[in-house]
Amino acid sequence: MAKKDFYDVLELPRTASEKEVRSAYRKLARKYHPDVNPNDRAAEARFKEINSAHEVLSDPEKRKKYDRYGERWEMADQIEENQRRTSAAGWARQGGGGSPFPGGESGGDFGSIFENLFRRERGGPRGHAAPRRGQDVETPVEASLEEAYRGTVRVLNLQSPETCKTCGGTGEVAGAICHICEGMGQFTRARRIEVKVPQGVKTGSRVRVAGEGQPGVNGGPPGDLYLVVTVQPHNRFERKGDDLYVDATVPYYSAVLGGEVEVPTMTGRVALRIPELTQNGRQIRLKGKGMPVLGKPVEAGDLFVRVHIQLPEHLSAEERDHFEALRALHASQTVGPREAT
Repeated sequence: MAKKDFYDVLELPRTASEKEVRSAYRKLARKYHPDVNPNDRAAEARFKEINSAHEVLSDPEKRKKYDRYGERWEMADQIEENQRRTSAAGWARQGGGGSPFPGGESGGDFGSIFENLFRRERGGPRGHAAPRRGQDVETPVEASLEEAYRGTVRVLNLQSPETCKTCGGTGEVAGAICHICEGMGQFTRARRIEVKVPQGVKTGSRVRVAGEGQPGVNGGPPGDLYLVVTVQPHNRFERKGDDLYVDATVPYYSAVLGGEVEVPTMTGRVALRIPELTQNGRQIRLKGKGMPVLGKPVEAGDLFVRVHIQLPEHLSAEERDHFEALRALHASQTVGPREAT
């Protein structure tokens, strides 16, 4: 089955600007995110398509290749190299009338031309292509704050190039174009992999999956796959680095006399002691109740509870009497004796 056009996936014209690509991605990602559509397989599949399209169209170099080669954009380098080889071979068979390379050599014999070609393109002597490491690949993923706290797993559906075993990735067999891969040196294979997202990731974290990028050329090692993480905002906790901040409402009498209130943490509610005469806006630290430190799961940031004192909306007659007496007492303690007249 043919892949969907990436522009259609993001509901964009091919002339869309980078800003329009980002805007369309954010809009559609919010609409089809699995957290918004739990247990909806169609929405999950749509979300994956949106991420794949954004990965390519948001990268100017990848987008240029996609605009030219469509769903075969990942093989752009191999396609262009094969076209150069075919052009050079055809030129040589016709007697070498002018150079097939812009700004390249003109004249000369067949052997010297190809010796220069192989040295320039492959980094070695004629007939001995130098191995090249495959390109790294990035793909965006989103995680909730809870997933960033606990760690999670993402299942990725990849369209991965695979080196052709018949030609060894060269695109040629005995000097002719490989009929198995049609000169591309690679196939595209669909597969699923599970990637562990560690505790403590934050927006911008890159999770490396070794060897899951583009395959190497001429026996070179494959590149790596990187998951670029975006942690979604939370409706209760605010994150600053490895620390978390949360608001807590404290009754006025507990703020004055001291007491306890329950506050949320990432692992459940805990009792927090409120010191006597706590002022509005004070921050109380709970050590080690923040986010795990990335790469050091035994360490964690802190949780800061921001106190918001709650005043009563109504007073009973008895409460009013108590407050009046308190005000009178306070006034008598702060005003000195009057001078004699």
